[in-house]
Amino acid sequence: MRLSDLKPNLFYPIFFYFLLILACCLILLSSFFLTHLWVWSLGLLYVAYDTALLLFIFIKTLRLQPQSLSNIQLPSVAVIIPARNEASGLSACLDAVLAQSMPIKTIMIADDGSTDSSPQLLQDLYDIPQGVGLIKSKVHSNISVLRLPHQGKAYALNAAWPLLDADIVVTLDADTILAPNAIRALAQAFAMQSSLAVAGGVLQPQCTPSWAGGFFEFFQKFEYIYSFVARAGWMKANALLLVSGAFAAYRKDVLVQLNGFDPHSMVEDYEINHRIYRYAYEHHQGWTIGVVAGAYAITDAPATLGKFFNQRQRWFAGFLHTQFANLDMTANPKFGVIGRFMLPIKALDAVQPLLGVVALGLLVWLIAMQSPALMAIVWVVMIKLSIDLLFNLCFIYLSSLG
Repeated sequence: MRLSDLKPNLFYPIFFYFLLILACCLILLSSFFLTHLWVWSLGLLYVAYDTALLLFIFIKTLRLQPQSLSNIQLPSVAVIIPARNEASGLSACLDAVLAQSMPIKTIMIADDGSTDSSPQLLQDLYDIPQGVGLIKSKVHSNISVLRLPHQGKAYALNAAWPLLDADIVVTLDADTILAPNAIRALAQAFAMQSSLAVAGGVLQPQCTPSWAGGFFEFFQKFEYIYSFVARAGWMKANALLLVSGAFAAYRKDVLVQLNGFDPHSMVEDYEINHRIYRYAYEHHQGWTIGVVAGAYAITDAPATLGKFFNQRQRWFAGFLHTQFANLDMTANPKFGVIGRFMLPIKALDAVQPLLGVVALGLLVWLIAMQSPALMAIVWVVMIKLSIDLLFNLCFIYLSSLG
């Protein structure tokens, strides 16, 4: 099933967006007839909306606990490492996989047309001959390389996963280093939850050492902590849509039924989760998507402003593309909590930057007019920042429980 196969019913999303646009127009129109604080009504709307989301996530994660280890029989696991010109970090990634506390059935590097020294490195360190196609290591029986022409990460993943004979397929970026028990934690989650279709690990960002790198690492660490706790909250609501492909695990039979990843998507890890929910609701599968507190990994993160904005631009463009491609699910009760609740929230997220610009413009106008509402707005902003700080401290504590 691909995006081109979908025949959307647009009644629900059109009705939802009509109400959203109507509400925004009424708020803007009313601003011209009201005085003082209510002129900044879009700002108040944003504050209320964001605070409500924080409160929802906090309530859902009050009982967040790490997964307990047990002696249940674990499913077999294979790892795919899609890589293109990753010679600088590939060996560290591979060594961490080899050092896992549970055996990995197959470790496959899906080489997406590398032009650096990756083939020579794999030959020197792991005795994998150079060449094209599927080549196995002469020393490590479970390591192989699938060398492909450059077509992109999703193409490389789709070429690799059908070749793997394992219950669970883990996708792992070549710049990501696993903790020793990471794979075991994921395997146990799948063994304990038969409905679990996809599970993600907990990522900690690491930036290249420098002044700018230190700043970006500090900022992104807090961002990743909030992201993990938020995903845990959405998981408890059975509405988690995002699992990072840098470290994710999929039941192979789920990949089979979905025909793998969409090579036309800029965010194949995000896009496939929408198709998982779509398929689950249409075929009554009962699949769930989760995050596993005990599956830790360190991953490289942007250390410069240019790389940071390039990454976020790609993420946001991919988010908008996926949101539009699944428009028929938005506000559609056929798709359960995803349709009724999560995708409308994502729709609000899509227009949130515009609302923020309008609210900022109104604030500048109030400053220019020396409005008496400015002091009240300052108090609202200060209270909002205090609430955010309190929630973030709680989220840091909750993440430490894992």
